[in-house]
Formats: sequence, structure tokens, C-alpha cells
Amino acid sequence: MKLIIAIIRDIDNDTVSHGLTSAGLRVTQVASTGGFLRRGNSTLLIGLEDEQVESAIEIIRKNCSPVTDSETRRASIFVLNVNQYVHF
Repeated sequence: MKLIIAIIRDIDNDTVSHGLTSAGLRVTQVASTGGFLRRGNSTLLIGLEDEQVESAIEIIRKNCSPVTDSETRRASIFVLNVNQYVHF
């Protein structure tokens, strides 16, 4: 099992979240600022199986709007291993 932490721009949050949930993935959104993108951001937490990681990253990539400034990142994505998952 994996956990994707995706830091995206606020303007992309609805589109990216909808794309991920339409693919059957569960997404938790946390508002965040500063750090990586230095603007209003959304941090998405996505728990998924190992074989779903590449398709989830592709969904994020396709649903982030283009940037006009070459210094601006569209997303920062971290993929972490999950040793234990408890849901109750």
C-alpha cells in the first residue's frame, strides 16, 4: 500500500480531486500555504494500492492547469510506503 501526498495549487484542487474520485480513489484535502509553491495550496492525501500509483500521478498531471511562469510548479508529489493501515 502507498500514500501519495500531492501539493497542488488551490485553483487545481477541484479538478484534480474530481479526477481522482472519478477513478475510484479516496482523497482527503488539507488547505496549506507556503513552502514548496509559496502560494495558496491544497495538500491531497491519497491512500492506494501499489499498482494504482502511476495512474493516480497521471490523473494529477492531466488535471493541473498549465502555468505561464517557468518558476511555478504545478504540483509536488511524494509517494510513501504504508506499513499499516487501520480503518474503523
